[in-house]
Amino acid sequence: MSKNLSELSGRKGLQENLFEELGIAARATGTPDQADIEKLSTEFLIGTANVYGSVTFYDFLKPDNKGKKVYVCNGSACMTAGTQEDVKDKLSQFYSPDEIGEMCCLGRCHENSSFHANGSNFSGNDIDHVEKIISDGLVTKEKYNVGSSGTPILTADYGTLENYYDIFRACLHRSAEELLSELGDSGVRGRGGAGFSMAFKLDSCRNQKDATKFIVCNADEGDPGAFSDRYIMEQRPHSLLMGMMIAGYITGASTGVVYIRGEYPESVDIINDAVDFLRKENLIGKNILDSGFDFDFKVIEALGAYICGEETALLSSIEGQRPEVRVRPPYPTQKGLFNKPTVVNNVETLANLPFIMKHGGKAFAAIGTPKSTGTKLISLDGFFKHSGIYEVDMGTPLKEVVDDLGGGFRVPVKAIHIGGPLGGLVPVTEIEKLTVDFDSFAKEGFLLGHASVVCIPEDYPLVKYLEHLFAFTAHESCGKCFPCRLGSTRGAEMLAKAQNEDYKIDEKLMVDLLETLETGSLCALGGGVPLPIKNAMHYFKTELAPYFNS
Repeated sequence: MSKNLSELSGRKGLQENLFEELGIAARATGTPDQADIEKLSTEFLIGTANVYGSVTFYDFLKPDNKGKKVYVCNGSACMTAGTQEDVKDKLSQFYSPDEIGEMCCLGRCHENSSFHANGSNFSGNDIDHVEKIISDGLVTKEKYNVGSSGTPILTADYGTLENYYDIFRACLHRSAEELLSELGDSGVRGRGGAGFSMAFKLDSCRNQKDATKFIVCNADEGDPGAFSDRYIMEQRPHSLLMGMMIAGYITGASTGVVYIRGEYPESVDIINDAVDFLRKENLIGKNILDSGFDFDFKVIEALGAYICGEETALLSSIEGQRPEVRVRPPYPTQKGLFNKPTVVNNVETLANLPFIMKHGGKAFAAIGTPKSTGTKLISLDGFFKHSGIYEVDMGTPLKEVVDDLGGGFRVPVKAIHIGGPLGGLVPVTEIEKLTVDFDSFAKEGFLLGHASVVCIPEDYPLVKYLEHLFAFTAHESCGKCFPCRLGSTRGAEMLAKAQNEDYKIDEKLMVDLLETLETGSLCALGGGVPLPIKNAMHYFKTELAPYFNS
């Protein structure tokens, strides 16, 4: 990360943003041309090589994206469901091979057969109506189960918006210190995977002496199998936005940035509409309700890069830089967006704030477990009889989620991958040992993470799934540190070779590779992918034995 580039990008602020300008330049053909790159380089005083480096990183900017008209989901859930070859075959009746691209993941994991066309997402039986989608602009309405067990916080209907924003109005009559104390009492931890204390982050930012601060919502929900953040943005958008407004009031930040993955076009539209509502109601802007508090939003549509789910890569992305992970310290709360103090939290984390401020931090802490307070949203994929989004109290037995809420599996399943590609690979035999909270998963050698669930059916080769995890990491690596960049590639190569040639992987070599990734990677992408690989090597030794020399 270059501090100078951050400063240069910040010259024009968020209203004229290099990252967005690159997206605009790509609209006509799918990638900016050289003239666009040189023009933007001059306008933003950033070297042409830097701009080119950014362009060639993102899936929806790089030259390979030129001419693409339709995209097929290549996420883990659609892959294990085995639906995507049929989707490609049906799309190829209307598009040439050069016009068909790939996206990962569209968040339609509850019914699979996912694809993107005409700026919208489709799934399930939609592929059977592709001709009408293309010729008539047909847009279908998605359906999935939403339920809860315990105390509904994020799935509860928030009633009329007039009454709901009474929570925010009440916050403006309390001191920021009081609200921060409530947040501390709640014990709420980040729901994006890391489980870090939210109160600590906000307090750290609040203590920075700077007139310009940012609240950034990481809505780049890139974990294949996850669609809980999308649920909030599309069905409970004001929980998220009010959470950001409260966070801004606590820290003294006047700008909220919602960074939404480009694979979620419906989320982008709904959040923009919700922001427009707040502006019309004078709930954002200057001197809100005569409180002296200024706050406004900037919604940014991302351009296809999983690594932007890592908070520092996300900040570099907003600045128009190549989204490489930054070395810490300094932390974002000290020097974040444009080198200004910044709090980055994910959608689900921020959406808890209205409940905490209405009912009190202790009421939130009374839900769940002492170290994992509150509730957790869980995404269940299409292998469940009742796939969808479910909210459970932290500490709920995982078996209850699988059998009672999810209704069990439609077909025999041997493992569930929880928390995205970097999460724990849990054999079905271990489900009874786990409860939905950070500590239970860590104790058993797994990771709760985002709590997305991707099922691996009994007839799906596990070695193929492990190759997919390494290949995914290699494709999404920012490339800054060589353990991740090279290690993931070598892992994918070894697993592919073991399946297709007379070759067996040296088990010690694989263990050494995993340890190098864990200890040498700069962020959780390279550092996290060894976990599911190790889980598989431990629990599925017999199935993997033909591919290894032990």
